[in-house]
Amino acid sequence: MSDLFSKQLLQWHSRTPRPLPWDDGPRDPYHIWISEIIMQQTRIEQGTPYYLRFVSRFPTVQALALAPEDVVLKYWQGLGYYSRARNLHKAAKVIVSEYHGRFPDTYDRLLKLPGVGPYSAAAIASFAYEQPYPVVDGNVKRVIARYCGIRESIDQPSGHKAVSMAAGDFIRGVSPSLFNQAIMNFGALVCKPKGPLCHTCPVAKRCFAFQNDVVESLPTRSKKKSNRERYLHFIVFRQKQKCLLIRREEKDIWKGLFTPPLLETKSTRSPSAKQLRAVALKLLGHHDIHLVGSSPVVTQKLSHQTLHGRFHFIEIHSAPLTLPEDGAWVSAKKIAEFARPKMVAEINLTR
Repeated sequence: MSDLFSKQLLQWHSRTPRPLPWDDGPRDPYHIWISEIIMQQTRIEQGTPYYLRFVSRFPTVQALALAPEDVVLKYWQGLGYYSRARNLHKAAKVIVSEYHGRFPDTYDRLLKLPGVGPYSAAAIASFAYEQPYPVVDGNVKRVIARYCGIRESIDQPSGHKAVSMAAGDFIRGVSPSLFNQAIMNFGALVCKPKGPLCHTCPVAKRCFAFQNDVVESLPTRSKKKSNRERYLHFIVFRQKQKCLLIRREEKDIWKGLFTPPLLETKSTRSPSAKQLRAVALKLLGHHDIHLVGSSPVVTQKLSHQTLHGRFHFIEIHSAPLTLPEDGAWVSAKKIAEFARPKMVAEINLTR
């Protein structure tokens, strides 16, 4: 059964090639690593420009290791999940310092790199070194859960283990890189979450879900985590066509990125004049300020929280007496050099 599934899948893959952004570029372990990290939470069509820009700026692991973290975050800007960029940077330094710039060539050694989990290690091991490790992403989980009739929740350890074991059986005796690429593409193009193409599917005759009319109910997932609503007020202090940015260092979203001073409240209602003066006094050493206006609410959805942001533009009448730690007054010409969250980067702060 496993041999037939793999054979039919690879035959489908040979007839249905899916052009990928790196097909004409290098596919060494470094580029495979970067592409897999970027594409984990991003559709290929959306992630391609970011991938190409990133590897153009950092063409080798040595280039990435030597770059300042601020520059790495800047070239990651817009992708979110900034901890991944920081881990890429840390791992690059480890590869250069401990492995003399050569990528580890075993699954177990790859797992020891910062930010490299079973998925990324399997991707590098199979695509770069043809080692028989299945890459188990969402597409693969869906295909195998439906084909094998796995009813355990795929986001729980038991369901993940069941899928991984089945995938491990399917990958034996075939090219690991071809199999992994084929099954991921198959999940994206045929065995889709909604409206799967079952009636033209080459493995439908042996697919448990199709034969038992449970395609729409597989795979199963545990209940989604509750979504947290957050209300963020950015206080945009401006003077002489410059605005104040502060690097975020809290153990929270956007660590290491720059934003205007931030005030979090329980609603989108504008902060009171008293609150604004208190922020100014703390950061500037005085509260000789004037509120020019506030933006409409800007909403951004993250994995388990929804951010509601407003920008409040404040002119400063007296020169600042203090400068916050990790703060900088930034002009319109220089602001592009600072890595900012998408919500902030899309607002003209120095107008």
